[in-house]
Amino acid sequence: MNKSLDPRVNRLDLPQGELTPKVPLDQFGTFEVFVQLKEGKGYRHEGSVHAPNIDMAFLFAKEQFSRRLMCAGIFVAETRNVFVTGFTEDKDSIYNHISDDFPEDGEIENYEVFHLNKRGKQHEHIGSVPSKNHQHALAQAKGEFIDGPPVFNIWVIKTADILFTEEEDMIMWNTLHEKKFRDASDYKAADKIKAFKERQQ
Repeated sequence: MNKSLDPRVNRLDLPQGELTPKVPLDQFGTFEVFVQLKEGKGYRHEGSVHAPNIDMAFLFAKEQFSRRLMCAGIFVAETRNVFVTGFTEDKDSIYNHISDDFPEDGEIENYEVFHLNKRGKQHEHIGSVPSKNHQHALAQAKGEFIDGPPVFNIWVIKTADILFTEEEDMIMWNTLHEKKFRDASDYKAADKIKAFKERQQ
């Protein structure tokens, strides 16, 4: 076995030139977070969190995404449970490329559909469809939601794979007030500059 020329490596007494089993990954899973800014408004994708399970992901999502903006509800889903289509450009809707054929396997369950209506923006929840599988859900969504502006990308998530804000959870938003003091506009900098200039004249 050859010794390393680096004394720091030799001091570590590491095995060299030998294959050892790779240790299991110790990272947390990734979860997608969807936020409802006001009651009655739709849910939109806000970002991701890393967590050991979906319940912790929900708590992390609350801390991460409701500190700076008003929030009425949260969806959380593990990233691996999100079915994603390809992307289109310009006026070409992704629905033009979705097949009406789908696998027949699976039981009828609800699936949530999210649209990307503008590149660079976030996916927004458009509705639910009862389907046998993700591909069937896309075909169902095509018939249900094709009208309107072009859709450039679609996410489909089985409803059972999403952790929703429940009625008894709503109390946790009662302490959240709109934090206008975080916005630059709240400091009225333009008014202060104008007043300063007037004093200088």
